[in-house]
Amino acid sequence: MKMDKLLKQAQRMQAQMTLAQEELGNAVVEGSSGGGAVKVTANGHGDILSIAISKEVVDPEDTEMLEDLVLTAVKEALSKARELSNSKLNAVTGGLGASFPGLV
Repeated sequence: MKMDKLLKQAQRMQAQMTLAQEELGNAVVEGSSGGGAVKVTANGHGDILSIAISKEVVDPEDTEMLEDLVLTAVKEALSKARELSNSKLNAVTGGLGASFPGLV
């Protein structure tokens, strides 16, 4: 009887995990730098969806600054995606993933 209950609980957790993964795929986070001159959007899985660069920061004589702005915005977007993913998955697993890396 306990095994049946445990199996049902595992199936429920699997369904919740599938739903959380779908939600992460649809979620959008944004990173920006240079006061919004460079904006990067990503989904909750950490896939970069778009990069927008304001014309004002495009200087052929200073490509290094533009590279730094893009890199900073990408890092921020990916950090936000990781935070969102961890939050959603920990809500499903009750923090179990931290105890068993690779489980989720």
